[in-house]
Amino acid sequence: MKLILYGKPITKKNSSQIFKRGNRAFIAPSKQYMQYEKDCLAQITGKYKKNLNGKYNLACIYYMPAKHKVDLVNLLSATCDILVKAEVIEDDNCNILVSHDNCRVLYDKENPRVEIELISVEDEKINIRNL
Repeated sequence: MKLILYGKPITKKNSSQIFKRGNRAFIAPSKQYMQYEKDCLAQITGKYKKNLNGKYNLACIYYMPAKHKVDLVNLLSATCDILVKAEVIEDDNCNILVSHDNCRVLYDKENPRVEIELISVEDEKINIRNL
């Protein structure tokens, strides 16, 4: 399954805000991330909402609008959270998303986006003795 989400990819963790409610402090995603998540959820239509629960490799290519250093792990985390919230995948645990191969960050000033591909992986048992 291939899916393209348009808009500048934003990490969830690096753009958090700290709020106080009474004597308790809590961390919430930034307004920018919340808007990015909302925009992505609007782009994911019914044909992608499959609640996949097999074994999949997640391959993401992030096209950023500027050549700044970004945290690929946090971008992947935000993308996985959006895919779960949009009901594309059932959960983002290691039993469903078994690998994140071929993920990378590239530059496209005019058209920032993330290209997502979920590739089904057959259940392979590795014999340690043969390694």
